[in-house]
Amino acid sequence: MKKAVKIIIGIVLLFLLVWVLAYFKKANSAAVEDFKVEEPFYTSLNTKTVATGKLNPEEEIELKPQVGGILDKILVEEGDIVEKGDIIAKIRVVPNEGSLLSANSRINSARLSFDNANTLFKRNKILFEKGVISKQDFENSELSMNQAKESLDQAKNDFQIIKMGSLSSGTGANTNIVAQIPGTILSIPVREGDQVIESNNFNAGTTIATVADMSVMIFEGQVDEAEVGKLEEGKDIIVVLGAINDKEFPAKLTFVAPKGLEVNGAVQFTIKADVEVEQSTNIRAGYSANAEIELESRDSTFCIKESLLQFNRITEKPFVEIQNENGEFEKKNVELGLSDGINVEITDGIEEGDKIKVWNKASKENNDDDEENRD
Repeated sequence: MKKAVKIIIGIVLLFLLVWVLAYFKKANSAAVEDFKVEEPFYTSLNTKTVATGKLNPEEEIELKPQVGGILDKILVEEGDIVEKGDIIAKIRVVPNEGSLLSANSRINSARLSFDNANTLFKRNKILFEKGVISKQDFENSELSMNQAKESLDQAKNDFQIIKMGSLSSGTGANTNIVAQIPGTILSIPVREGDQVIESNNFNAGTTIATVADMSVMIFEGQVDEAEVGKLEEGKDIIVVLGAINDKEFPAKLTFVAPKGLEVNGAVQFTIKADVEVEQSTNIRAGYSANAEIELESRDSTFCIKESLLQFNRITEKPFVEIQNENGEFEKKNVELGLSDGINVEITDGIEEGDKIKVWNKASKENNDDDEENRD
């Protein structure tokens, strides 16, 4: 029995040995994979940056009341086109009762002073005509009467302004909100019946409406600090609106901020550009937009595909592997220049005609696409 078990174990071990030997023979007989190679080429390089931002009207103003009160009427709607001087809304003044009583008291006091000065003037006039008083005394009484009359008129005006908001029974400019520029009504953040606060030195006041000239638009965006040094005012750029099927508009860079702002841990600089908008295109304020800005451009540049580069793990310097006459690959350090993210300029390290190892085994489709772009 023991002999039979030993025979079976021996057969199993022999079978396993044969299988292992066959496996390694098959693995060693497999063909060694050949690496593909590519050669340097000449092409044009364009480096671009994309600034994200919004498209806004260049001229946009907020209309605020000159007097406080109740918003009585709104005569326009959002989206309406208005001309300069058009009435947007009307304010109904609600006077303060204490101020109104005080103004009325000043009228009564001024009227008493005027009546007294007028009586003295008439009396002195008779005495002057009879030669009882001098001319100077007569003129002094006339001056006092005129000053009292002026004080009375001023007190009446103050009372009218407090009560009605203007000197013309509420129909003056103070109670009318008028468009200061021609344009489109962008927003009306208030409703009829709302209480509004006047604009003064201590308060910005309630915004009745926002008006903007939609025919002149500007792009406002931000670029990273690493790229702002390459920007120049007056440079032509392209503004792309995703909301209108990625439509492109020509623009001119007009402003690059002298000071950056930290946004999410990165320093960003504000830029502005005048955008040429077609009259037939329906543009709305606040559209998200991207500005494509060309930073640097070179023609006939000696390049390789950036995917062919390798980097030393210690020094982090770039190198490529060049195929020699024996078909073996050897490392060559290279100096890099301009890069557009796909192709990179080689300033030193390799020569025209060198065969560079495709170490990352790019797919055939990518190789074909790169060859088409290179042509």
